[in-house]
Amino acid sequence: MPHFIIDCTENVLKIQEPRVVLEAVFETAFSTGLFARNDIKVRLNPFVHSLVQGSDDDFIHVFGNIKEGRNGEQKANLSKAIVAKLNELFPEVPIISMNSRDFTKESYCNKTME
Repeated sequence: MPHFIIDCTENVLKIQEPRVVLEAVFETAFSTGLFARNDIKVRLNPFVHSLVQGSDDDFIHVFGNIKEGRNGEQKANLSKAIVAKLNELFPEVPIISMNSRDFTKESYCNKTME
């Protein structure tokens, strides 16, 4: 049940269609072998206004929220793979980054678990 939240400047979506960005993150996450296809969720938040490193340059940042149980190397490889894919799609975007954070089974709930 990984959730990948993509924050980016609105201008990024003039370079590539939103669906292309969503599918790139989805397919790259799936290709790592860490997640089942039907468990992966990807969402996109384009920002009209931002100030990153004192500038209004374009950026892409992916927040990976994944269930605990993956080791540091697996999480690092996941982040590197997604950043590499996005860099391939957006070589002109100066800031592309990702971080992965764990959530515990005990703290997670959805409507089917009530």
